Amino acid sequence: MGHGERNVLLVVHTGRQVALDAARDTVARLSASGVGVRVLAGEAGELETDAPVCAADAQALEDIELVVVLGGDGTMLRGAEVARTAGVPLLGVNLGRVGFLAEAEYEDLAFVVDRIVARDYTVEERMTVDVEVRLDGQVVDRSWALNEASVEKYSRERMLEVLVSIDGRPLSKWGCDGVIFATPTGSTAYNFSAGGPIVWPDLDALLLVPISAHALFARPLVVSPHSLLALELQPNGDDAASKGAVMWCDGRRVIDLPRGARVEVRHGALPVRFARLHRAPFTDRLVAKFALPVDGW
Repeated sequence: MGHGERNVLLVVHTGRQVALDAARDTVARLSASGVGVRVLAGEAGELETDAPVCAADAQALEDIELVVVLGGDGTMLRGAEVARTAGVPLLGVNLGRVGFLAEAEYEDLAFVVDRIVARDYTVEERMTVDVEVRLDGQVVDRSWALNEASVEKYSRERMLEVLVSIDGRPLSKWGCDGVIFATPTGSTAYNFSAGGPIVWPDLDALLLVPISAHALFARPLVVSPHSLLALELQPNGDDAASKGAVMWCDGRRVIDLPRGARVEVRHGALPVRFARLHRAPFTDRLVAKFALPVDGW
């Protein structure tokens, strides 16, 4: 980044008119304040702005100060894919429903721009998970997740048979619809819907949550961030009908898992960085996003 030169990258939910309007407004406001704005090549045509186009790779983001996301949590997760390798912080403006990962709402857009211009924000790191898929002892695929990696059954009418291990020691074998491996950031996402615990995002931990398990001991677990979680797909007695499973990472990156596959999940090597405008406790975010009734407040 040259002397005095500042640039941000916009990642936009281009399928919503409110997001397109917000993007054009953001470009105009930041440009008028002397902050350069770039847009992704795949979004430039729909945004209809004169902003320069930026590729979604670490080298192209070398002089980017912030990735500003206009959309919901799905768009934030897409922005995380762009920003993570380059180590650029994400700042989200929620234009969706829950928007748990975002820092501000649409009506706060002018306030957000003012804080960006003034460099009035802090940066925090959120842990990720790294995932390896092994078959016959060989690594056949790799991925990562900010929220969760979920192993799910292919067919509605059949259960998965899985053997779960922690730190190389077998824990239990279940028939289930799937298993979620979540981060504290993802504890309020799929993990929460499946009955897992909410974990404060500044805590380093790994979560393992069975989905509809048929077992007496199949409770959600919170384990050390140094642990290695593993799942092995077991034969289910009908090889002709058994198709294995599918693994989703943040609901965006998908990996087919054949019978006999082993999934290993560990603390991620690279975090995702978030720009923060507010210092409110995490409890306030829970109350605001989940509309929890609190007597006397």
